[in-house]
Amino acid sequence: MTFGEKLQELRKARGWSQEELAGQIHVSRQALSKWESGGAVPDTENIIALSRLFGVTTDYLLGVTENKKRP
Repeated sequence: MTFGEKLQELRKARGWSQEELAGQIHVSRQALSKWESGGAVPDTENIIALSRLFGVTTDYLLGVTENKKRP
């Protein structure tokens, strides 16, 4: 599963629109859309923000591990 697919899955599981999630991490909806479609990758600061917001590891988001829960 790609970063974008994971991000979309996590967002939809919370019932959030792209606009709602983008507002929570202070990026544009267009940026979030590009991340989900694979057209761009967020910077480190935004990956960490997403990790904290969703309660998953950065390793999970980046595809280093399949374990999505933090220890």
